[in-house]
Amino acid sequence: MSYISIVGEAYSEKVIEKSRFLTYCAHVEDEEEAKAFLARVRALHPLATHVCYGFVADRPGNLQRFSDDGEPQGTAGMPILNVIKAQKLVQTAVAVVRYFGGIKLGAGGLTRAYASSASEGLAAAERRTYEPCVKLRIFVDYPQVNAALRFLEGSEVLARDYAARAEFLVAVRSAAEERFLASLYDCLNGRVETREEGRCDYAFPARS
Repeated sequence: MSYISIVGEAYSEKVIEKSRFLTYCAHVEDEEEAKAFLARVRALHPLATHVCYGFVADRPGNLQRFSDDGEPQGTAGMPILNVIKAQKLVQTAVAVVRYFGGIKLGAGGLTRAYASSASEGLAAAERRTYEPCVKLRIFVDYPQVNAALRFLEGSEVLARDYAARAEFLVAVRSAAEERFLASLYDCLNGRVETREEGRCDYAFPARS
């Protein structure tokens, strides 16, 4: 099953009516990673007025948590979480840090501020489609290197090693594995060896 999430972390900042809103976004594999991410954000801002958050920590999208952290109920954590869900992201955490600037925004203003902060933070993040993949190690002799490199253009090459033979570690969508291998052997006239290195979900670039 494929799913969309962000890669790594992202940050954005804005000022609304003299209050500073700092947004941190991260890819998280589970609830434990989400909580560790939030702890890091809080440690960065011990004097912040509020550190509100929302996250979806699992792949199916069922493990959802949020917190208003002292803001009026429903004005911070839920708007953040709703932005994540509206963008169909999973394994994604967003924390919005607020430094109060002295002007009250009201419930509607707070809701808009936290939702827009979350949206801008996620807009700064790189998002990828995570799909089941097989990692394949490809071995070729040096006369076949140029042909192998041409074949691998556009593929997700994770590592290269030029020793006694040339080696390439690539991530291939599981659904395309059979076709990939057939094309590889055909392109190199069978003068290639492959070895499976494991299977996982890999962050392929999102398809347009």
